[in-house]
Amino acid sequence: QVQLVESGGGLVQAGGSLRVSCAASGSFFSINAMGWYRQAPGKQRELVATITSGGSTNYADSVKGRFTISRDDAKNTAYLQMNSLQPEDTAVYYCNAIARRSRYGRLNDYWGQGTQVTVSS
Repeated sequence: QVQLVESGGGLVQAGGSLRVSCAASGSFFSINAMGWYRQAPGKQRELVATITSGGSTNYADSVKGRFTISRDDAKNTAYLQMNSLQPEDTAVYYCNAIARRSRYGRLNDYWGQGTQVTVSS
C-alpha cells in the first residue's frame, strides 16, 4: 500500500505564494507519475499538474506560468510551488501517485487526504 501525506496548505492573500508537498510512504517498488488535483466547493476535481518519473510535466491552462510541479525521488516527495495565487485557486488540493508495488505488478492509483488552500482577495 502507498500512503500519500500532503502538507503546506493554508491561507494566503491574492498575489501571494504557497508550496504544498506530498510525501509518499509504504510498500512500493516504484512511483511513476505524481500529480496534483484540486476540488473547489461545488465543482468537480480537476487536474492541476502532473510530473512523470522522467521529469516531464503537464499543467492545466489556468495555472501555466504560475505553478511549478517538481519531485525529489530520493525523498519520494512531490511539490507544487504556487505563485501569483488568485481567489479562484481556492480549493482542496489532492496529491495523486501512480505506483507499482512490485517489479512486474500492475500500476495502481493512490490519493492523499487533501490540503486546503484558501486565497483571500
